Amino acid sequence: MKNNGKENRNFRTINQQFKDFQRKIGIEFADERLLKQAFTHSSFVNEHRRKPNEDNERLEFLGDAVLELTVSKYLFIKYPLMSEGELTKLRAAIVCEPSLVTFANELSFGDLVLLGKGEEMTGGRERPALLADVFEAFIGALYLDKGLDSVIDFLRQSVFPKINAGLFSHLMDYKSQLQELVQRDGVGLIEYQILQEKGPAHNREFVSKVSMNGKELGIGVGRSKKEAEQHAAQMALEVLMRQK
Repeated sequence: MKNNGKENRNFRTINQQFKDFQRKIGIEFADERLLKQAFTHSSFVNEHRRKPNEDNERLEFLGDAVLELTVSKYLFIKYPLMSEGELTKLRAAIVCEPSLVTFANELSFGDLVLLGKGEEMTGGRERPALLADVFEAFIGALYLDKGLDSVIDFLRQSVFPKINAGLFSHLMDYKSQLQELVQRDGVGLIEYQILQEKGPAHNREFVSKVSMNGKELGIGVGRSKKEAEQHAAQMALEVLMRQK
């Protein structure tokens, strides 16, 4: 009886943690069982067979597809000049395991994962593959409970700002996008100029300017001439897209 009492207390604590989590992210699940399932590892189910638990693997399968769709749509709209190949490469970087682990850690998903004792003792709560799976499972649960619009709202808070902040900009060829835009619209000639080189040889910094028909469109800074030009082109694209 003592063991049952301890187990009941543990489950009451778990329930409170999930309620606190929903308040933290500003989302209240209509079916809280879906939320718990998203965080339930198979090792937990194996150790609690008397409880009606289901692990998160099916939700992970669904969440993977929903995440690819929502991120694809966001990138398609945000980068109208990006080629299919570049979009695919960028999406892959956003939904890959290291990125999903970053998203999960920022929301402390690891604290909520329900694990079996063995998995807990071997550091499962911090295992990258497990955290990435939990993030996908959460997206799947949110989609089932609230629909696609709620998933997009959640990603606007947790994922899309990182794209906008340039976390994945090393994968983007802004110079090609700028050249394509200018050629398509037939508006002029693009020229790059290195304005400044500074710092010691082992820690060089370059400042680049990009102009169209002699008019400055953007300034970029980088560790190489190429990187500085890419950043300048990124600024120029933002300027030209605002003018449309």
